[in-house]
Amino acid sequence: MRISSSVAVLAFAAALAGGAAAQAQTAQAQTAPAFDAARISEDIRVLSDDSFEGRGIATPAEQKVIDYLSRQYAAAGFAPGGENGGWTQAVGLNRFTVSNVSGQLKLGDWSQSLTQGQEVTMTTRLPSNGVDLKDAPLVFVGYGISAPERQWNDFKTDVRGKVIVVLVNDADFEDPSLNTFGGEAMTYYGRWTYKFEEAARQGAAGVLIVHETKPASYGWTTVANSWGVPQFDIVRADPSAERVAMEGWIQRDLAVDLFRRAGLDFEQEKIKARSRDFQPVELKGATLDARMDVKSERIVTHNVVAKLEGSTHPDETILYTGHWDHIGMGEPDANGDRIFNGAIDNASGTAALLEMSRQWSAGPRPERTIVMISFTGEESGLLGSEFYAANPLYPLEKTVGGFNIDSSAVFGRMNKLGVTGYGHSELDEPVIAAAAAQGRGFVGDAGAAAGIYFRSDHFPLAKKGVPMAYLSSTGEFVDAPIEPRLARAADYRANRYHQAADEWEADWDYSGMLQDLDVMFKVGQDLANSRTWPEWKSGSEFGPERAKSAARRR
Repeated sequence: MRISSSVAVLAFAAALAGGAAAQAQTAQAQTAPAFDAARISEDIRVLSDDSFEGRGIATPAEQKVIDYLSRQYAAAGFAPGGENGGWTQAVGLNRFTVSNVSGQLKLGDWSQSLTQGQEVTMTTRLPSNGVDLKDAPLVFVGYGISAPERQWNDFKTDVRGKVIVVLVNDADFEDPSLNTFGGEAMTYYGRWTYKFEEAARQGAAGVLIVHETKPASYGWTTVANSWGVPQFDIVRADPSAERVAMEGWIQRDLAVDLFRRAGLDFEQEKIKARSRDFQPVELKGATLDARMDVKSERIVTHNVVAKLEGSTHPDETILYTGHWDHIGMGEPDANGDRIFNGAIDNASGTAALLEMSRQWSAGPRPERTIVMISFTGEESGLLGSEFYAANPLYPLEKTVGGFNIDSSAVFGRMNKLGVTGYGHSELDEPVIAAAAAQGRGFVGDAGAAAGIYFRSDHFPLAKKGVPMAYLSSTGEFVDAPIEPRLARAADYRANRYHQAADEWEADWDYSGMLQDLDVMFKVGQDLANSRTWPEWKSGSEFGPERAKSAARRR
């Protein structure tokens, strides 16, 4: 049934906390989770070991990941949940490896050579042997957004054949009071993926996103590392209609200088870009040369899928998801390390799925089927989850809901639970209640300004109408000593995220992670042993898609 009113939401939460809990009381008593931090730590250590070479997709390391995960899922008591009775789902992608990247900005007598990873990053996801842009005009199109439903159009000029310069995030970031795009919370229009997609729809030759740390929510090093390795995309029927020839980022200081030389004040143009009346601005006389060799090839990577079949309603599924991949191997850092181990991002979430599967197998079989999916290709644009959402192994209309785990808490307990995407689905109330039972409060959509809701594997499933919860510890650390925990968390954000230094450490404190897993397990348990179907709340953009299949759910 479809539940949309606030009264109905409360009724749903009460059902989980009351009737559903009573229904599953015996099961709950027998399956109180006993998550093991030592097992989690060992799984993270193995998966982030140098021998896994940063878990790059479609590399020799991928088979090592598949072998390890399938062994662990089998040992936990789960069965293969993939294609043809196996552990995997094949995901067909195009891989793009660029080399000999060079570029130049020109304006009158001035020119600026561009070095990959320094002033710019440039790549492509358009199948070809190479990119060769010569004297491509530059035009500033604000945030690069076309949103008719918001009466917003940054493309009031013809950009065909031109390189567009765009701002990261959306127009409300600098001034949430404008509320044009929902205030502080980033919309999908603010994501780099959207900027590139819209540029293709407009016929642009290329894109340069001006990098600024605050609106991007990460520093330049993250950009350089992420775009300095092979890129991937799903196989498309008409790639030229959906991809531009050159996708790139430009350092803010260089962009400011370029604008100045074109007679423009960058900060003033940013202010103008926050208005519906904004008019695109040609950077008069400014052109870009961009060249690169491209090796395009079809590859196959894999989602790893495991299941515990339900006893009563095996055709109804509850998902637990997280990505196994990371960046792989790239340019050496200052210490000569070129392996991006991805211990926190996301060996931690992958280890969490393994430990969650052990807990599900330890007790009575749930009435509904539990499915664990370790997605591939998240770091390349949520490609594994995007592929699964388009080609589900378990019908989405009979998928009850799910929980996504990405970069788990390893620095200790925190006093609140972060509910990313809060306000969208009826999963909010039961997860908040489960956190309250631990003595924790909650923060709704803590990463809204950074667009966190659009940056992990729950999002493609949400777009298809599946209620997905994305949870993580947040707030203040609970246990002394506080300062070292704050310092380690800050160090990860500043110096380790998407860098070679994201490595396993033996002294991590998993107590916060265990609390988060406990919430996801207990809410999942209530769902698995009930007849409730969480829905999207009134006004959520994901509700209409779910409503199309309402008759399939009873």
